[in-house]
Amino acid sequence: MTLNGKRIGFGLTGSHHTFEHIFPKIEELISLGAEVVAFATETVQFTDTKHGKAADHIERLEEITGHPVIRTIPEAEPFGPNRPLDVMIVAPLTGNSMSKFAHAHTDNSVLMAAKSTLRNNQPVVLGMTTNDALGLNAANLATLLNSKNIYFIPFGQDNPFKKPNSLSAKLDFLIPAVEEALQGKQLQPIIVPYQE
Repeated sequence: MTLNGKRIGFGLTGSHHTFEHIFPKIEELISLGAEVVAFATETVQFTDTKHGKAADHIERLEEITGHPVIRTIPEAEPFGPNRPLDVMIVAPLTGNSMSKFAHAHTDNSVLMAAKSTLRNNQPVVLGMTTNDALGLNAANLATLLNSKNIYFIPFGQDNPFKKPNSLSAKLDFLIPAVEEALQGKQLQPIIVPYQE
């Protein structure tokens, strides 16, 4: 499956330490001929952390994609009927956003775009990074794993001894996961063994 000519939404939620690994993946998608439109939650838009300033992250996204970042629900709504996406990626997906998505709570542009993509019967690819995927969020993970048109970037425990409930997407598999999702398939194996 080629990504050339595909219109891809890329939503970022507030796992700020992951952004430095996400930006090169967006660049890679574009190098393969995809058009990428970025979406950002309010946390991404306004929260400065030790991993960088929010304004710098937004500016970099706009430089990479050549499009304004979609920041609000009204800005995201047209990506349903009027400007449909071929696939929507949400990475990093925090536990908070995973919980909202599993319960159909739509309170930001990223979740609105994901909901709109499902409405159009197109795939949504999730790259989770959360410390409680095997804890309080396990039920939400199970819901999403069993939902139509929702696919996951393969994931595994990132620190099983100090953070036993934590799961993180293995971003090396992002593009293969998207290619498979566009064909209605989950990239396998979905669980990646822990390696020190």
